[in-house]
Amino acid sequence: EDPDELAVLEEIQQELILQEQLVIEEYERSLQFDEECLNAMLDGLDASDKVICPVCRKNNLTVRSHFVFCQCGLYISTQGMTEEKLRSLLENTVTEHSHRCFHNPEFTVTSGMEEEASLLMSCPV
Repeated sequence: EDPDELAVLEEIQQELILQEQLVIEEYERSLQFDEECLNAMLDGLDASDKVICPVCRKNNLTVRSHFVFCQCGLYISTQGMTEEKLRSLLENTVTEHSHRCFHNPEFTVTSGMEEEASLLMSCPV
């Protein structure tokens, strides 16, 4: 065998080993990123006392005894409201709707001439 051919083959083998190591390192970085994302999602689920705004579906609602509000502009006066009570009301209403309709309801804030703002659930169908 030609020594030059052996040198070329060894060089190719070293390149392949290096490429394999780079692929393994990239895979490990990807796994670490996936794990960090999963942990962040699980941390968000642990914050179970929060209620997501049914209007914008992005922000958490701030619930106080006398009002409920969101960064999106939702502001409703309440009496004796808690996050647990509000979550239960929303879940029960959406569940009741889902027994009769397969479409997702939409929420808006309404106010009449003399009425205070109210949260209205409606179905697009």
